[in-house]
Amino acid sequence: MRTKLNFGTAYHPETDGQSERTIQTLEDMLRACAMDFGENWEKYLSLVEFLYNNSYHASIKMAPYEALYERKCRSPLYWDEVGERRMLGPEIIEITLQKIKIIRERLLAAQSRQKAYADSRRRDICFEPGEHVFLKVSPRKGIYQFGIKGKLKPKYIGPFEIIRLVGKSIYELALSPELAGIHNVFHVSSLRKYVADPNHVLKYEPLDIQPDLSYEKKPVKILDRKEKILREQTIPIVKVLWRNHQVEEATWETEESMKNEYQHLFR
Repeated sequence: MRTKLNFGTAYHPETDGQSERTIQTLEDMLRACAMDFGENWEKYLSLVEFLYNNSYHASIKMAPYEALYERKCRSPLYWDEVGERRMLGPEIIEITLQKIKIIRERLLAAQSRQKAYADSRRRDICFEPGEHVFLKVSPRKGIYQFGIKGKLKPKYIGPFEIIRLVGKSIYELALSPELAGIHNVFHVSSLRKYVADPNHVLKYEPLDIQPDLSYEKKPVKILDRKEKILREQTIPIVKVLWRNHQVEEATWETEESMKNEYQHLFR
């Protein structure tokens, strides 16, 4: 079939959230179909499916039908059940072509709307070789977080010098020796511009950065304790100060999970 496997990558609308965008497009198509054809809209679902699979998709640079069968669709129109092979008169062909035109217009409108949505969320940020940027790293995701408030925020380390532009919105950085095990090519969304200041003294906090740009959360001490009432039960929670984070970033965790994982904090 001469197919080629391409792994999905983050930060690109072609793969990131593709299912959600496709579902939204289908909803727009069905809504327009119901408005245009009234109570008999379900009769035209086969045409909607045909046009969707035979329309150009920017993400794959061709129609889904062409991607699957490696040729453009040139099948004749049949209004009857599968297996019936009788010639259609010019009148019903003309009606069908009119319906196809309406559905195609609605499909293009839905696809354009979703493209505009994706474009509105993009950031046109450019860096030049020789500039310095901060690199975003995030704490490892755990199962002990109690609620979303107080969640540990990503940190920025660096600054690091930009060596070159590798591809669209992709940059190669000159990382420090302690980060030698990390691939030094990053998407622009993981970078933040550093503005040089002679009076700026950078305080470097050593972190054990993993290849996926995450670091392990390590608690320093318990700052407070209280009980949270959920329906008919009371859950004790504790306020935890984490290493490499300020007091303002302390989070509330369940006391039970913290005791199981970090017993030394309660001695």
